[in-house]
Amino acid sequence: MNNVLELRGKRFVQASRTGSGGGASMNSKEIVTSEKLARLQAKIGQIKSFWMQETKPFDGVLISVHYNKIAAKSNRIGGLFKGKDSNSAVVGAKFNDNKTKHIITYFISIDDLEKSMDLLDTTNIALNNFFAGSINKEIFDDKEKQFSLLFKDASISKSVFKQVIADVSYIDDFEIEAAQKQTKQSIVTLYNTNIDIKEMLNKLGIDILSSRILDDQTVYLDTNQLELLFEKAPYLVSMATVDISELAPSNFIQDYQQSTIHMPNPSIEPTIGVIDTLFDERVYFGSWVEYKDMVDDNIPKNANDYKHGTAVSSIIVDGPRLNPWLNDGCGRFRVRHFGVATGSKFSSFTITKQIKEIIVNNRDINVWNISLGSNQEINDNFISAESAILDQIQYENDVIFVVAGTNKPNENIEKIGSPADSINSMVVNAVTKNGLSTKYARKGIALSFFAKPDVSYYGGSIEQYIKVCEPLGEANVAGTSFAAPWIARKLSYLIDILGLNREVAKALIIDAARGWNESPTPNEIALYGHGVVPINITEIVETQDDEIQFLVSDISEKWNTYNYSFPIPLHNDKYPYIARVTMCYFPMCDRAQGVDYTNTELNIKFGRMKDDGGWNDIKDDKQNLEEELDGEKHYLLEGEARSNFRKWDNVKYVAEKPKNRMEPKKAYEKNKNWGMSVKTNNRLNPEDGVGVRFGVVVTLKEINGINRIDEFISNCYLNGWLVNKLDVQLRLDINQKVNEDIEFE
Repeated sequence: MNNVLELRGKRFVQASRTGSGGGASMNSKEIVTSEKLARLQAKIGQIKSFWMQETKPFDGVLISVHYNKIAAKSNRIGGLFKGKDSNSAVVGAKFNDNKTKHIITYFISIDDLEKSMDLLDTTNIALNNFFAGSINKEIFDDKEKQFSLLFKDASISKSVFKQVIADVSYIDDFEIEAAQKQTKQSIVTLYNTNIDIKEMLNKLGIDILSSRILDDQTVYLDTNQLELLFEKAPYLVSMATVDISELAPSNFIQDYQQSTIHMPNPSIEPTIGVIDTLFDERVYFGSWVEYKDMVDDNIPKNANDYKHGTAVSSIIVDGPRLNPWLNDGCGRFRVRHFGVATGSKFSSFTITKQIKEIIVNNRDINVWNISLGSNQEINDNFISAESAILDQIQYENDVIFVVAGTNKPNENIEKIGSPADSINSMVVNAVTKNGLSTKYARKGIALSFFAKPDVSYYGGSIEQYIKVCEPLGEANVAGTSFAAPWIARKLSYLIDILGLNREVAKALIIDAARGWNESPTPNEIALYGHGVVPINITEIVETQDDEIQFLVSDISEKWNTYNYSFPIPLHNDKYPYIARVTMCYFPMCDRAQGVDYTNTELNIKFGRMKDDGGWNDIKDDKQNLEEELDGEKHYLLEGEARSNFRKWDNVKYVAEKPKNRMEPKKAYEKNKNWGMSVKTNNRLNPEDGVGVRFGVVVTLKEINGINRIDEFISNCYLNGWLVNKLDVQLRLDINQKVNEDIEFE
């Protein structure tokens, strides 16, 4: 077996974008007609009339644009509404019922609405005068340069005309959206209308306590307050979810056995944070757990409230001894356990506020386990409020949450529940001992796009339950709650013992679960995520003899973050390898943007460098090209970019497919290195992607089965890289030495 290699010492180069975005571009599949312009103008008129007659608690209007496709940022409105600044007016985004088109909500002024009507009118006049009431992309592109002559004395400029036509070519309709009514106490997010949320609700006759406010746009409302809100201003509700009231169930097999296991005292072991139900400090491993009860003293507590939390912490502390078949080689871990819920009913709103406080006051902990979850299914069009807070915490702090994939409360529930839709977290589903999905496992994906769960692990089933320690002794259990702690152990080992950053650690685990499985089916992704994580940690930090696996990490500061000096070994002036790359990063997210949740996109390319400075990327990815290829521009549809290259996903996996007959790749005459480029794009603020760290795992498989790792290490040293082997025993010895107490005589 070969050790995984960590490459350091050579920073990536940062470069700003040199090319421009170009002018307006029309939808090639549409013909814009005078009738369509008139229809859209009339529809805006109807919406204006609605808002002029409505007694509303804000100045301005909410208007939703029904696009005719999944619209890239460049395809969104750029002439109507607020012109080029229209993207800053977006307050919500969702998909249509069959997930093929965007519906994006804007908040603009009445003046903006009236100007848009005037623009449609003057554009329509020019369309009739110059193009007989109809225009397609061929005419729009104006290769004969006739536009300038036509618009010389027109009442609208050529550039404005083209931008409005381009806008209309991507629009189906305008509407006013209203959220589905909720009748139970809920966590409600309102559209941002530039008014303080408490003041806004007061204007509607809803008086709320400051403690009921989660963030600038999200509040907790009871049934009476909800009734009033939906009666007076249903159009204000961006999203609403019923407050979690019951813990998603786990299976507990009641065959308790009193245990007299002896435990040594903890010493230098890393600490994992656990946020769960209550913990019984009398158990045999109690000295390994620092416990804080955060449940209100006025809430009654019984013995069952201590079972789930105690069982979860027992896996983190002493899981391998309780389950020898799952001995992961990671040793024991200390736990700082926060009891935030009883085992029956609780408020996710309260817990979410507590989590923010817990993380701020425990900055020494890098890995947190949350095995609590909702019985209710996630929404296809927005991330849950609980998950959005977890994502925000992980963007702002150097921590990672491991979240259980939630269990089925009954056969009618299929999709995962909050907070298993957290995009930045590592979400874990459960499999049987045979590696198959369990009967209680629920399905992703999140926002109809993100691979949630991320991975799967053994959570117990009738074939082999998970043994845990509960207040009354040993018990056999099953549930995603008992799969997640094993992944928390692995992450803490990689981060706290081996010294990797969280981005690389997450990428390593996902890469180990995925392997060379380039094309899992949609159903496999929904159930297993990227795959089942290997049991022993050595299977994650070691590779086969015919593989070279190395890790790199850096921070994106500009549009292009690149390194063109990876010295891959040659054989007969060719490269006898296939390659795969896994990258993870933790972007800023914006729940108000609905399905367009992640603000930052990092796109990775890896491959051979050509003599002319060009690329031979392993996936032939044509995103973010500054130059023309073969004399013409290459365009990639937004839907295709999302499907083929996971655009906007914070986990990237690209791989060449192993074949029965594989040929080595040619080396170019002058440039013998391989390169890596990470391109950064942002939906809203250009500064959102500045300072985002990424971690990359690269695997090269020698097609003839030959071990070339020593040559690669030698080449790296000659090219200025520092190479660290992820040697499990060596790192354990170093960790022991660094943390041992020294007595001075």
